[in-house]
Formats: sequence, structure tokens, C-alpha cells
Amino acid sequence: MSGSETLEFNFDGLIGPSHNYAGMSDGNLASTRNAGDVSNPCEAALQGLEKMRLLVRAGLGQGVLPPLPRPNFDLLVSAGFHGSDAQILEAAGKSDLRLLKAAFSASSMWAANAATVSPSADAEDGRLHFTPANLSTMLHRSAEYPDTTANLLAIFGDPDHFAVHSALPTHEYYSDEGAANHVRLSSSHGAGGVEVFVHGREGVSAQTRFPARQTRLACESIVRSHGLTHDRTLHAQQSAVAIDAGAFHNDVVCVGTLDTLFFHEHAFENSKDVIRSIREAASGAFELQTVMVPDDRVPLSDAVSSYLFNSQLLAWPGEDKLVLLAPTETRETESTRVFCEEMVASNGPIGRVEYVDVRQSMRNGGGPACLRLRVVMTPAQQEACHPGALLDEAKIDRLQDIVRATYRDRVSEADLVDLEFANECRIAREALLEELDLLELA
Repeated sequence: MSGSETLEFNFDGLIGPSHNYAGMSDGNLASTRNAGDVSNPCEAALQGLEKMRLLVRAGLGQGVLPPLPRPNFDLLVSAGFHGSDAQILEAAGKSDLRLLKAAFSASSMWAANAATVSPSADAEDGRLHFTPANLSTMLHRSAEYPDTTANLLAIFGDPDHFAVHSALPTHEYYSDEGAANHVRLSSSHGAGGVEVFVHGREGVSAQTRFPARQTRLACESIVRSHGLTHDRTLHAQQSAVAIDAGAFHNDVVCVGTLDTLFFHEHAFENSKDVIRSIREAASGAFELQTVMVPDDRVPLSDAVSSYLFNSQLLAWPGEDKLVLLAPTETRETESTRVFCEEMVASNGPIGRVEYVDVRQSMRNGGGPACLRLRVVMTPAQQEACHPGALLDEAKIDRLQDIVRATYRDRVSEADLVDLEFANECRIAREALLEELDLLELA
């Protein structure tokens, strides 16, 4: 899809054939709660593709990021395992099951963690900038960034239009979780905006029960490399209360688009100061609209379990107000369902809530917003983007056919030592890459 205007595209992570419930993400309550359960990779990928189809049908720009190579034999070899593939899997299963789980992790499906993205309207050099997230806090995610960088370079490789930077140093001071801790606000997608970078700690470990994954140093480094102007760039600290409630990324308690910020009362430390600073930065460009959800209406525990804020906030073609694309769990939780009903009935900026079923992802701790990376592209950038990664319904049909033909509908921990399963994962990924004209990544 390309056109004559600047558009926001959602690039969703295509859920990989090794999708499983390893429970490796400390602070992610759903991941921990469902650890060891049997997963259904086929259903997971089909659910994700149906969400993408919904946006394509609405006339929104939709792209896809292919799954990373799994199992990650390079990770296993780097830890001292050697021999044939079968021998490596067997030995890792016996002596380092946690590492084997990390090698099979399909967590790159949550593309909000793939990178931080700054549109060309915000950057000094007029290019669209990407910084792949190093994801250094969690073992299973820390191995993703080399392959994620390769994905981004294959899709956004034209240096005249795009700048794909190296990931930040993999040190705790520079821990970076990508766009899940980044909000861009603007009058329109093509206008210069205010970029809000949210950190959980300054650099050293924070005094929180669960890991505060994003550092301010990482955010400041990205601002420099993207060439952002300081008068339209803000740093905000995520609330320690939210982190300890299970908001391991800021997008579990906050989402924004265009001129609207939708957030929980406890999303930030000093929320009033954060909102005032955004208004000041936006002065002369747009008037900030806010929808703040009080804790006495939606307790943090309900916000986290329902993923009310881990929803996509979208300018829906043909509608005057924004649409919140929320998981079905939001409708099934009493406090969030009632709040959404009253919000829609009010005269606020969010006019409708659309519910989608992404239960396989939700059981591992990722909602609709986790599954997508937002990329604002000018018409020239749309033309320069690799066309194979842009979706229409016919391509979604073909991807779903591949998923049905190659993915398992049941994966348990015991499958991770099975060479046949490892080979199936490789074959499935290569079939997907061929359909997307990205076999260079095989």
C-alpha cells in the first residue's frame, strides 16, 4: 500500500512456529502465570493475522515483520554446546533448559519491542530513523537484536530515506525496550511531533520489585542518534507502583496517538508534571487531549490483567474520533468494560472500542499494542519500503495458508528437544520469507 499522503503503518510481528509458554519474563504476570502450559502456535499466528486483516479492511497501512530464526543455535553454541543439531538440543535440554527455552523463544512477535522509531518530520536529516532495541534485561530477548536489525535493514534499506542504527551497548545502563516505552504525539502523522521517552530508572538498578527495564541513558542516546530537537522531546519516568503491579513496559499503562494521550492515573511519576510538560512542548503545534483513567475506576491490577492500555489507538478512516483496538479481555473485565462504555458515551476524543481476539499472545503477556511497531511514512518512503512486507488481504490469505500447513497446534516443553520440531520451525519460516520476498533473511 502506498499513497499520496503521509500515513502511519502498523508493522506487526508475525508470530513464529516456536510460540510457547516458557514463562521467562520476570515482571510479566501473564507470562509467569501461564508458564509450562501447552501453546498453540497455529492459532496464535492466525489470530495475529486476523488482527492485521481488520486494519487492512479499514484502509489502514499494515505491514509485517517476519519471525526470527528459531531455535537460535548460535545462542546455544555460544554457551558451549556442540555437535550435531540433535546433540545440541539434547544436551541443552539436560543441562540448561532455561537457555534452550530462550533459544526457542518466539517473543519477537511483540514488535513494539523491535525498535524505537522517529518519523522524518521529527529528525534533523529528514530521514525515518530506527534504533533496534537491545532488550538486554531478559535473556531470551537479549539475543533478538542482530536478527531484528537484519529484518529492518531488509525492509527499510534505502539510506536516502531510512536510517537503521545499531542497537545500544548491551549494558544495564543502556537497557532499551524499544517503542513500548515511547509515545509520539502530533497534529497529524505528517506533522512534526512531540516524542515522549519513558524510563523506569536512570541507569543503575531501580528500587522496584520487578525489573525496571528502560533506562534514561538509553532514551537520551536514541534522541541523539535520531537527531531530535530537544524542545519537542521529553523524558518521563514510569511509576514504580505501575512496574510493581506488572506494567513491565509503559505501554501497559499508556497509549497515545495524534493529539491524544490515554493513560492510567499511575502511569508516570508526577503525572501532572508530565502532562504539563507535553502541553508546553506541543504549544503552537497542537492542543493535547488527555483521557486519564483514575485508579478508583480501574485499579492497576485490572488495567494490567485486561491490557486496557496495551491497545492500539487509531485514526480510523471515515470516523471523526479515534478507535481503541482492545483485547477481548478488556471487555471481559468488569471495571474496564464499564469504563470503555462510559468513555465512548462521553464527548471525548475516543469514539469507539473495537475488540480483537489475541488470546494466545495475551497468555504470554502481550496485547494488540505489543504486537505492532508503528512506522509513519511519507509517500516517498512508502515507495522505498520493501513491498513484500506490506500486506493486503490476498497476501494475508496466503500467509494463513502457510501457517495452517506448517505450524503445530500444540507445543509443550518436551518438544524443545525434538529435532523434528526444530526442522519444522525452519521450514515454516522459510516458506513465510519466500511469500514475503525476504528469502535473503533465511
